Amino acid sequence: MQKNKLIIVRYGEIGIKSPKVRRRFEKKLISNIKSIIDCEIQLDQGRIFLYPMDLNRALESLKKIFGIVSFSPAIATKTDFDFIKELLENYIKELINKGLFSNKNSFAIRSRRIGSHDFTSRDMASFCGSVVVDMTKSPVDLDNPDFELFVEVRGDKTYIYHQKIAGLGGLPLGTQGTLVALLSGGIDSPVAAFLMMKRGCKIIALHFNNSPYTSPKSSKKALNIAKKLKEYSAGSKLDFLQVDYGEFLKNCIEMAPERLTCVLCKRGMYKIAEEIAEKEKALGIIDGSSLGQVASQTLPNLMVTRYSISTPIFSPLIGFDKVEIERLAKEIGTYPISILPDHGCTAVPKYPETKAELQRVLEVQEKMGIDKELENAMLSVKKMKI
Repeated sequence: MQKNKLIIVRYGEIGIKSPKVRRRFEKKLISNIKSIIDCEIQLDQGRIFLYPMDLNRALESLKKIFGIVSFSPAIATKTDFDFIKELLENYIKELINKGLFSNKNSFAIRSRRIGSHDFTSRDMASFCGSVVVDMTKSPVDLDNPDFELFVEVRGDKTYIYHQKIAGLGGLPLGTQGTLVALLSGGIDSPVAAFLMMKRGCKIIALHFNNSPYTSPKSSKKALNIAKKLKEYSAGSKLDFLQVDYGEFLKNCIEMAPERLTCVLCKRGMYKIAEEIAEKEKALGIIDGSSLGQVASQTLPNLMVTRYSISTPIFSPLIGFDKVEIERLAKEIGTYPISILPDHGCTAVPKYPETKAELQRVLEVQEKMGIDKELENAMLSVKKMKI
């Protein structure tokens, strides 16, 4: 571990919390980082200074930790103009050798300063700019440069870097409680789970195995999607639960009007998720509903399927269209898994109900004894290894 090489980690909205909450969130973020990166960490006035054993591995890992807005690989030296000049010259030489900078590039120095010093940020920028010009003869362009070099002075230490790598943003995972996420092998539900993880929620993934109405490929996809989401769960455990749901679906098909199959299926899913949430002390349920996208997600059907569910149901995709959802799925890496062929669900009727009537649905449920059916399904819940 080289003490002059480090990564500067920045967070965003954590900084506007009250001092007590901010300290708690900072502590959790640092804990999450350390759970997957072998490093030493120092916290100083809104910045996390990370000294990793393996720099490249740490840079890759930081891209998947919630709560980080951006980060920069940097080098550090003593806040002394001679030391800064030597470090900057070596830094520029390395950039030139790597083909990242040349005398054909215009550049700008972006300087900021924290602490008491006998120079201003502008003085430091001018000094560093003159060092680069003397070395390369490159033109200075403060408005639209080809290359930006950042010099950050903090007390008796000065940091130099040229990259600001975007992080995931959001809040540190585990700061907002636990939610049960309905997870299928499709495109939408993984994105919904990811977005609530981004808001700091630990998730329990819950998959409904609809065999024989779906193929084993569907459950395998859901398991692989959970593995992908686990890559973003630094600092928190991600459990994957599976329910054998085929028998319940069979009874819906045989004992209820065909058009209501999807409505009854979704109501059952919410009921089971609510029971699991209560057992696991989770504070809500996540689903991938996007208003009007499929039959069970029309406004009347959303009202009917959620009726009598007292646990909050969060649908972060409710106002998203398919193109937006697919874009997010590609960004987080679940899309290639979700689009693998699995033959879909054969229990879906040819003409599913889009305007379910609550009283009618309640009457059908009573006739088929839905509570007993759901009790039987709950007995099949098992934790899968991911």
